[in-house]
Amino acid sequence: MLRYLPFLLVLALWIYAFIDCLNTPESQVRGLPKVIWVIIILLFGEVLVGPVAWLVAGKQRQPAADGGSTPSEWHRSHRTKFVAPDDNPEFLASLKAESNKKDESLLKDWEADLRRREEELRRKSGGTADGGTGGGGTANGGTANGPEETP
Repeated sequence: MLRYLPFLLVLALWIYAFIDCLNTPESQVRGLPKVIWVIIILLFGEVLVGPVAWLVAGKQRQPAADGGSTPSEWHRSHRTKFVAPDDNPEFLASLKAESNKKDESLLKDWEADLRRREEELRRKSGGTADGGTGGGGTANGGTANGPEETP
């Protein structure tokens, strides 16, 4: 297996240089046109001349952003602290908002159903009693609208 390792490393470098060349904008290519660099990488890839030439001389390297700090330095100074979901106020607020919306819609449905049933009971009690007492108008003997209605 170790005898294949050099071949695999050359192949990996060849593929990396080829993809890097293709993804590099034309403004960052140095020395030769991009098409020529692709041909050089493909033709001289097996002997490592093409990929190494591309990595050393072909691509314009830019200094790191934000005063020259590397990504690892940036991550060291900008660590985010993990917060458990039950301690995260934003997460809890989103849960409350979702449950409140569901509860409100369920309450509106129940109120609409209650109004419809009360209206049906009024029609039934008004149509059968013809102005009589009618027994209160609800199944439990009370009034349909609660304390607002006076007999």
